[in-house]
Amino acid sequence: MKILGNKKAVMPIAIAAALAFGQQPASAQGLFDMLFGGGIRRSPQGEFPPPPKLRKMLPGAGGGGSARISSPTYNTYRADKLVRVDFKSLLPVPQPATAQDAAFVPSVTGSVFRDALAGLSDYELFAEPDIAKALIAYYSANPDFVWVTGDAPNSRAQDAVRVLGEAASYGLTPADYSVDVPATTASATPEERTKELVRFEMALSARVLRYAHDAQSGRVDPNRMTGYYDFPAKPLDLEGVLKTLAHTQEVRTYLESRHPQNPEYQALRVELESLQASEENEIVVDPALLLKPGESSPELPKLLTLIARNLDDEMGGDYGEVLARLGKSEIYDPELVPVIKAVQQRAGMKGDGVIGPRTVASLAGTSKADKIGKVRVALEELRWLPSDLGSPRVFINQPAFTASYIDNGEEKLKTRVVIGKVTNQTAFFYNQIKQVDFHPYWGVPQSIIVNEMLPRLRSDPGYLDRAGYEVTDSSGRQIPSAAVDWGAYGAKIPYSVRQQPSEANALGELKILFPNKHAIYMHDTPQKSFFERDVRALSHGCIRLQDPRGMAAAVLGTSVDDIAEKLKHGHSTENVTRVIPVYVAYFTAWPDMSGKVEYFDDVYDRDSKLMQALDATEAVRTPSS
Repeated sequence: MKILGNKKAVMPIAIAAALAFGQQPASAQGLFDMLFGGGIRRSPQGEFPPPPKLRKMLPGAGGGGSARISSPTYNTYRADKLVRVDFKSLLPVPQPATAQDAAFVPSVTGSVFRDALAGLSDYELFAEPDIAKALIAYYSANPDFVWVTGDAPNSRAQDAVRVLGEAASYGLTPADYSVDVPATTASATPEERTKELVRFEMALSARVLRYAHDAQSGRVDPNRMTGYYDFPAKPLDLEGVLKTLAHTQEVRTYLESRHPQNPEYQALRVELESLQASEENEIVVDPALLLKPGESSPELPKLLTLIARNLDDEMGGDYGEVLARLGKSEIYDPELVPVIKAVQQRAGMKGDGVIGPRTVASLAGTSKADKIGKVRVALEELRWLPSDLGSPRVFINQPAFTASYIDNGEEKLKTRVVIGKVTNQTAFFYNQIKQVDFHPYWGVPQSIIVNEMLPRLRSDPGYLDRAGYEVTDSSGRQIPSAAVDWGAYGAKIPYSVRQQPSEANALGELKILFPNKHAIYMHDTPQKSFFERDVRALSHGCIRLQDPRGMAAAVLGTSVDDIAEKLKHGHSTENVTRVIPVYVAYFTAWPDMSGKVEYFDDVYDRDSKLMQALDATEAVRTPSS
């Protein structure tokens, strides 16, 4: 029986699946709704409800059947403890004088530095373990001052201290990098002055290295927070940083270059500066406001004032006159409906014209303090990504429920997406797009087999055969589902399950792949109605696209018509020949292409967990700790 590219051929499978669930033959969409949700309410165990006689065996109901694959969890973040820098190897070791010593004349600066090292004998400087190690390694190989010339800090040091003092403009904490600069004093003896300067030298080097690391990689290791985060290390040659700084007068330029060098980072910095200089929100709108056209409320003029205040050129041209004329009205006049719809759509909502809590929140519901927190979190998260995000690229922002194809600074495509449920969250990572599959098979993840299919399979082992799935063993040999004792393996099922291409296939007509250990990719879906919802955290973790053909055309560098033609020819795969990074990202504050920062709800409550990790890092760095 031919399935690919043949709608008639899929109907026997659809009918068999419908009969297996005790239903009359239905459409492919109806079948999919039964399998994956939509028209039928299901038990909270998952998308594959067990038959009634097995429900009592599920976890929490007594009895057996407790096999389950758990999703990643969030960990209590533990920052690396600071260590005391061990200067012993740098201290001069007294040696008996020899004739050769008398003939040797050391360089002036080298001699001064070596003599000054004695001032470190009882110095307590604490730093991260890798920074402590780098300090000793650098000064062992390069026994000379970087930040001191003569008997005072040099211009290089002055520039470094200024940059460290401006850390707040990057969302960092200036206290993490503070260094006591020796004052010019005539009362200190030469020995006291030398001790003060060498200690300043080491302290400034330690804090400069901390700053360079934080600017490049962030203050926390995201992979320690949760298995939902997956980022490669961003190595930093700490000794190399000091070598560079020792041979340049462009200290500011170098240190600032450690930060991400992309427009998004700069836009977030500008937003942070603007927020810090602004007044707290003076217009407060009732967050529970619910207003339909024709109704009235004294809260409406407040909302219209906020809209008028934030008009861009395009919206100003379209709606400026209406707002000027009706901006004081407490009646929700029909002329204002297009304005509200435009505001809703700009905020990622469906634009129904009804003013409700989400509309209010998008305009007035985020306080100044909340916005500053979101921007600081976003700046930290951007440090986990490459400094240059690349072009072209695909950027998926989970809290915004959108995916964009961006090329040469232009957003060529923006489409709505469905992301993972709170119980099946989409990970935060980046990779490179490799291929597009047309009329794909769906390899069912082990977690779905165990958590959602297994309860039914225990009593009805053959239903996968009837519903259009293939079962293969570890050697790739296809076997009947009915021949498997599904209850014999617990959570370690030694079989693979995949759904054949069809109208009811969970992946729809195409998927876009990029290698990752989370088995996450972008794909089509038969559940089109989900895209009409404002909050679209509804999948098992993969990214469902409202416009899959448009995204496939973008990454393959072709037209939507060409994609439609390829889909006529059944199952096939096409490799993406260009380098196109894809960011499966999570930002509750993110700038649009014009640089305007937009704010989104924290659907997975990840911002608070990152703030806890940052607090844990600050606690370790605080001297009193």
